Amino acid sequence: MMTVLGARAAVRRGLAVFPLPAGGRVPAPGWQRLVTRDEAVLPELLADARNVGVACRALRVVALDLDVEDDGQAVLAALADRLGEPWPYTLTVATPSGGRHLYFRVPTDCTIGSSSGGRTLLGPGIDIRGPGRHSGGYLIGPGSVVDGRPYVIARDIPAAPLPAWIADRISTPHPHTPKGQPCPTR
Repeated sequence: MMTVLGARAAVRRGLAVFPLPAGGRVPAPGWQRLVTRDEAVLPELLADARNVGVACRALRVVALDLDVEDDGQAVLAALADRLGEPWPYTLTVATPSGGRHLYFRVPTDCTIGSSSGGRTLLGPGIDIRGPGRHSGGYLIGPGSVVDGRPYVIARDIPAAPLPAWIADRISTPHPHTPKGQPCPTR
């Protein structure tokens, strides 16, 4: 039941969801065909205490996954401070480990792939889940429970547009964007 409530909250905040195995993090092959924003199908789709995934490509969402181990929150705060930018207030999900998922909207002419393991230009402890060029990335959504601990919405506001100072560091120009220009933000 908690998963369905979390999935409804995610859908009401403009996200698209799909089922993950109960207690699990990895979707079954073909998960992209099960992505929905229809609240009416959530009880059946998430039956048997399944977890919920959030699909990035379906609605042009990118998420920053701020890990605890490398203190992704402090790394992002330091970058924002160095650039004179405010902390990005947006839909935020608290993870069981104490990390955060920050959700943002991106325009269709912006390509942002997924990356992890310290390979992002934002710094260590910050993984990126983006819409990509093909199937896109995903995150474990609110209401999911892994190892007996839940993912919960920590900041219940709509996903904000991706700030330009973040987009400049993580985006790949669209093929029709003049060479060397970052993704447009709106």
